[in-house]
Amino acid sequence: MDRLEEFIRNNRDGLDKLDPPVNVWKNIRKSLQQGKFPVIKWLAAAAALVIILSSSVFLLKKGVRGRELADPHLLQLKETEIYYNNLANSLYKQAAPMLTGSPGMQKELTADITCLDSICTGIRKDLKDNVANEEVIKALIRNYRMKIQILEEMLEILNEDENIPEKNKSHGL
Repeated sequence: MDRLEEFIRNNRDGLDKLDPPVNVWKNIRKSLQQGKFPVIKWLAAAAALVIILSSSVFLLKKGVRGRELADPHLLQLKETEIYYNNLANSLYKQAAPMLTGSPGMQKELTADITCLDSICTGIRKDLKDNVANEEVIKALIRNYRMKIQILEEMLEILNEDENIPEKNKSHGL
């Protein structure tokens, strides 16, 4: 047996007679409340906030993804938009160097593309209201096709204009 245990057993009656003053327990409670408890409270609140925010972001993303996967029209439309946007960007990159010499054409092209983009934005709003509506999807695809057609025609005109001076130079001596 330990000497402390032995001492406590032998003097138990004398130790139990003494009660600490009431202020001692109050001071102990205050020090516990001022110490670790508020830190734990704030950490718990912060952890709960992080869990709630991450869960909501996850569920929102999953909801959008689930809706896309559930509706084949949305998936097809997303692929179609990617295709047409890539094609339009490619055509614009081809035309950009030639447009620097034709500011009028560049202004006209920018106005046409801006107009089609605003129409596209309106169609997308309609699409959010009624995803399965085939007419809305077809209108969006027609809009993309018009944009491609405008870019192709502009590129064709620019190529013709660029080739004309070369023909004249080759004939001149």
